Amino acid sequence: MSETHAPARGAATLHDVAREAGVSLATASRVLNGSTRKVAESYRERVEAAAETLGYTANLSAQATARGSSAVIALLVADIADPSFGQLAAGVVRGADEAGLTVTVAVTARDPQREVRIVRALRGQRPRGLILAASRTDGPEAARLEAELEAFAGMGGQVVLLDRGDPARRSVGFDNTVGAEALGAELAGIGYRDAVIVGAAEGVRTSDDRIDGFTEGFTRGGGSIREVRRGGVSRDSGYEATRQLLSEGLPSGTLVFGVNDLLAIGVASALRDAGRTVGADIAVAGFDDIPNGRDIGPGLTTVRAPLDELGYRALRAVVEKEWDAAAETPLPLEVIVRGSTPPRT
Repeated sequence: MSETHAPARGAATLHDVAREAGVSLATASRVLNGSTRKVAESYRERVEAAAETLGYTANLSAQATARGSSAVIALLVADIADPSFGQLAAGVVRGADEAGLTVTVAVTARDPQREVRIVRALRGQRPRGLILAASRTDGPEAARLEAELEAFAGMGGQVVLLDRGDPARRSVGFDNTVGAEALGAELAGIGYRDAVIVGAAEGVRTSDDRIDGFTEGFTRGGGSIREVRRGGVSRDSGYEATRQLLSEGLPSGTLVFGVNDLLAIGVASALRDAGRTVGADIAVAGFDDIPNGRDIGPGLTTVRAPLDELGYRALRAVVEKEWDAAAETPLPLEVIVRGSTPPRT
């Protein structure tokens, strides 16, 4: 005896929902496609109930084509494994929830060419806005990226940069130079006189600003920068840079400043693996105040940056029609001294 099966039913359509709810196609569309036209509450309830019963999902691509944009915000980050970007994304998502929007995340891997390709691809998806939180550079790809951002904006999308004070676009941020300068001055003030900086390759703006700021604050306080060791900004980059520094000779009492906490954690790990003591022997400091830095022993001296609030403000800069950067309260930065930099007497 053979068994028969009904043919698989395709995805429910808007026509199916309208028929199930007993309303016109136009009414069903106004309810489910986010029209601003008023629909009677009784009709709205019937359409939403029918859509749930049938498992109807709106065609977001079609909506985006019809409206010129979708209810999506694209967030571009350099490294999804970096906890600082996680904190930033949490703020973006918080703001998106309030605005009824969805956030999609793309990872640039700190590759300028990849960044350009991603922005170009996003134009076809027509997100409402794009928040560029990846590490900006001043290299040869900068002009190509700017052209892609112009094209994105030309299609009606709002571009927001995490690049404080950019005069050409909406931008949010905090002053990396000032924060790092305060850290350098604080550490010079508690007795440090010899420092090595571990940062990104030259041209990465955030890293360059933090290097410049720390150098200014530390030298003004009586210290000297022996070397700036450049490379990546990951935990492994910090580890490898420190391994090389140790092989060349790293005197006790030296302070190593990593331009972000992830780098600094890599520095501390390499020191411990080499049998050196973090703090009492070689001091270590970072920037961002990610949770990992608070939990390691000894705790990491750093600059506390309000990354969640930064992400939230970036989202507001996307959705608010009238947005004035000058009216925004500056985001506070705070030097946090922990056990990784005990006072030198």
